[in-house]
Amino acid sequence: MSLIDERQDFSAIADVFLLHGSMQSPAFLDGRLCALLALKDVSAEAWLDEVCSSLGIEQPRDAASAERLLGWRRQTVEALGASEMNYEPLLPDELFSLAEQAQGLQEWTLGFIEALDETVDDALRKQWSAALREALDDLPALTQMETAIDDSPENENDLFALTEHARMAAMMLYTEQHPGQPQVEQSDATLH
Repeated sequence: MSLIDERQDFSAIADVFLLHGSMQSPAFLDGRLCALLALKDVSAEAWLDEVCSSLGIEQPRDAASAERLLGWRRQTVEALGASEMNYEPLLPDELFSLAEQAQGLQEWTLGFIEALDETVDDALRKQWSAALREALDDLPALTQMETAIDDSPENENDLFALTEHARMAAMMLYTEQHPGQPQVEQSDATLH
């Protein structure tokens, strides 16, 4: 199986970043990727260029790194367009402390908002549903949240709820920008 077809997780992408001498979290770029795919379907080549630019390199150092970075984009495209609506932001998982997970969500949100600000004008914003505008208007608060939190069930529940809000805002943006995708309902006419 090719690396491009493997499930990419936060640690795998962070390892590629480290291989290229970068200590930055992939969460910020994942937020950008999600918003860019929702708004203008960023190509694989453009995505690879953006990641390389962010890492301060001209190109990935090897084919395996390029495959993993392209697999990250492919996985995101597929999840955003899937009828299961199972898109998940690329964030630190349970192997990381809640503080690290909160930091990841904050960075993801910053990347998502940055891409929105670069791409969206008032005319497009006015076309969106009130629910989407409200969900997106709530996101800047996540960039200001306290990230130095203790590992506790209450904080874990709060962080889950905030992550779910960001995830749903991303899914709403994608579905409004891509009418008919994902197809979450089938009419009787398509069942024949």
